[in-house]
Amino acid sequence: MQLVHGGDWAGFEAEYGCAPLDFSANVSPLGVPQGVQQAITTAAAGADRYPDPLCRTLRAALAQAEHVLPEWVLCGNGAADLIWRIATALRPHQALVPAPAFAEYEAALRSTGCEVKYCRLSADNGFAVDETFEQAITAQTEMVFLCEPNNPTGRTTSMPFLQRIADHCAEQGTVLVVDECFGAFLDDPQKHTLVPLLGQYPNLVILKAFTKIYAMAGVRLGYALCSNADLLQKLQAAGSPWSVSSLAQAAGIAALQEVKYVEQVRVLIREQRVLLANGLQALGLRVIPGEANYLLFQSQQPLLEPLRQKGILLRSCGNYPGLDNTWYRTAVRTNAENQRLLATLEEILQ
Repeated sequence: MQLVHGGDWAGFEAEYGCAPLDFSANVSPLGVPQGVQQAITTAAAGADRYPDPLCRTLRAALAQAEHVLPEWVLCGNGAADLIWRIATALRPHQALVPAPAFAEYEAALRSTGCEVKYCRLSADNGFAVDETFEQAITAQTEMVFLCEPNNPTGRTTSMPFLQRIADHCAEQGTVLVVDECFGAFLDDPQKHTLVPLLGQYPNLVILKAFTKIYAMAGVRLGYALCSNADLLQKLQAAGSPWSVSSLAQAAGIAALQEVKYVEQVRVLIREQRVLLANGLQALGLRVIPGEANYLLFQSQQPLLEPLRQKGILLRSCGNYPGLDNTWYRTAVRTNAENQRLLATLEEILQ
């Protein structure tokens, strides 16, 4: 069985008998916050009861954090769960996705028989979303996926242009799904989000997750924000009734209190992203100027297996539409870990 995503630490451990240094998964390098760990431990005592299928306490906490109504929040088993629910519930005949972008958009859409159209982003302009994307949204486009910042490029689209796309989708009757799962890693996340505009666009769905910024990938917790009650009801009906465990709900509530932790992560990523990008460029590698906690770069020399043999996992981007095997994505981690990656790359490239 072939895996589509990074983060296959289990496969590495099965092969080598030890844990890898994993740059293939883009999560906080500071680990699960202590408050979240304690909340999961405490919640375990009540795991004999079914979890609240409506996630009422968690939704109320999220609504307060996002400054929206609780009725606009739907929780799921990670953002991926919600992506598949969107495709299953709405079953669009034709959808538009940027290329490259997160693979689950296309996978979920194709599982329902949807025709997926690509708007191929150009390496010449750093894979930025431009006017060609807006022009590709036609009367036949029933759904559009955007990732802000994009995965794997790390690029963001200007807010005025994002709103223009939202306006165009509204005019066409197109559902616009904006994945903001990596938005928390931006230098100023509040300046790059469509959440304040949810009330203006009932066809807009915003996806977020606890996976990345809180290093809670194993917990599986994400949420959708939308002002359209009928649309959210369809998404809820498309999933299982207990998709979010009681432990995950407790973890999410605790995570929202970890304000200091989030700021520490942002400061670390802000500093290390620049240092890692400069280090990769000094090795002669082409680096896309990403704004999140990962960097897309190009190497004409194969890197995946040589790094794996030295205990380091990197994400090959050859299976992304619009990219080939010369492109790689690396997470931004701690200074010591980033320096180890750079030193190992220098050995391989020499």
